[in-house]
Amino acid sequence: MTRITRWAALTVAAALLTAGCSGSPSGDDGENDGRSGSKGDGTALDWGRCKALGGAPAPGGDWQCATLRVPLDWSEPDGATIGLALIRAKATGDDRLGSLLFNFGGPGGSGVSMMPSYAGTVAELRERYDLVSWDPRGVAASEGVRCRSDREIQAAESSVDGTPDTPAEERTYFEDAADFGKGCQKAAGKLMAHVSTTDTARDMDRIRQVLGDDRLNYFGISYGTELGGVYAHLFPKKVGRMTLDAVVDPSADTVGHAKNQTRGFQLALDNYLKSTGRDPEEGSREIADLLERIDAEPLPTSSSGRKLTQTLALTGIVLPLYSQASWPALTSALRAAEEGDGSKLLALADGYNDRDASGRYGTTTHSQRVISCLDDRQRPTAAQARKLLPEFEEISPVFGAFLGWDTAGWCHDWPVPGQHDTPEVSAPGAAPILVIGNTGDPATPYEGARRMADELGEDVGVVLTWKGEGHGAYGSGSDCVDSAVNAYLLDGTVPEDGKVCS
Repeated sequence: MTRITRWAALTVAAALLTAGCSGSPSGDDGENDGRSGSKGDGTALDWGRCKALGGAPAPGGDWQCATLRVPLDWSEPDGATIGLALIRAKATGDDRLGSLLFNFGGPGGSGVSMMPSYAGTVAELRERYDLVSWDPRGVAASEGVRCRSDREIQAAESSVDGTPDTPAEERTYFEDAADFGKGCQKAAGKLMAHVSTTDTARDMDRIRQVLGDDRLNYFGISYGTELGGVYAHLFPKKVGRMTLDAVVDPSADTVGHAKNQTRGFQLALDNYLKSTGRDPEEGSREIADLLERIDAEPLPTSSSGRKLTQTLALTGIVLPLYSQASWPALTSALRAAEEGDGSKLLALADGYNDRDASGRYGTTTHSQRVISCLDDRQRPTAAQARKLLPEFEEISPVFGAFLGWDTAGWCHDWPVPGQHDTPEVSAPGAAPILVIGNTGDPATPYEGARRMADELGEDVGVVLTWKGEGHGAYGSGSDCVDSAVNAYLLDGTVPEDGKVCS
């Protein structure tokens, strides 16, 4: 893919949730529900009870897990294999349509962990679909990659400045990036070169086959929209009913994505500031000034001697912008920081960085970087990033410098080459694909929806617009959006291209 920058295109619920289950069946301990038949690939799935993962309880009720073996390298289908962790809950009604496969974004988000928590949002869809998700290759229970220890992650958080101001800080910034890549290579081994979005799209078609579906019914959110677009390009005749929500712009390159996110988060911040009765320009300047003071002198917190750095403060500001319901938490955290206490912003940053109270970090950001840097072959230099900074800071005095530097830092000195500048998502001959854009989306700005529809092709991409706030539209409080999506997925009713829900 064209690289998603440091702030992931991930459903905010997935970023915050810690519940999950193992992608492996429980073996002799689980009640086997039989096998899912395959469609000519000789593979079947043994579904069993899910195990607990990461200290969280296993999902109860009707949830089942299984492991699917797929080729490590799709160019060598009879070679080495890897295991993909899957989870499902069967349809509750009698008029079953098949399976509905979900990807919640990232890249690097665990579908196995997220799917049970999202089931309430899609309860109406479950009446006619088996709900299915998985951990893509390189993620969590599917050969998940961990590039650093918890201690090393925390040390980098306190010592690496994401907006370097001096030659020494710049050296530390890029040395840390290179070190992270070396850690990923050591942990991933041969897998490092086989976790691309294209690899995962091919995995999706194998999942479709073993689930027994003639066509893939799919719900992709955030980065999952790009994954869906790549699948549609590779397998246009296998596209069933596909919904893409919170759409990644497939036409944007590395710098274009960074600019999109800079604009998107600044727009969300402006809307947040307006909701508090403040002038957006003045409020943004005040927040930028606060961040400069934190950069000079990190704030004390109540978290075991940890301090709030500028980079952690930025991350803490970003998280609540994913959802309008979290705006009051941002108000409280900013007020505390202005008073000299960084505890609340740090807690928000920890939520985004998947750090629990005991200091353990999840692996989402590790997988995100491994996947995105394999997808993207563009490698802007430090000098190029410096030249971009004025433009980025003009777009946003709060987020511009961080995302400008990130264009060079994210994949700096990466051990494996990237695959393309922008992903190919054209899908001539595919069935209509519903593309949903939210005008207030910070992480995947609205313009990406129209561009995705255009690139999918005439009579394929159908745009549904929601004039809302937050990351994503379905399940966010719009009866108009939910009804249109449900009618499409359940009845095959394609809304008029350009339909607007306000």
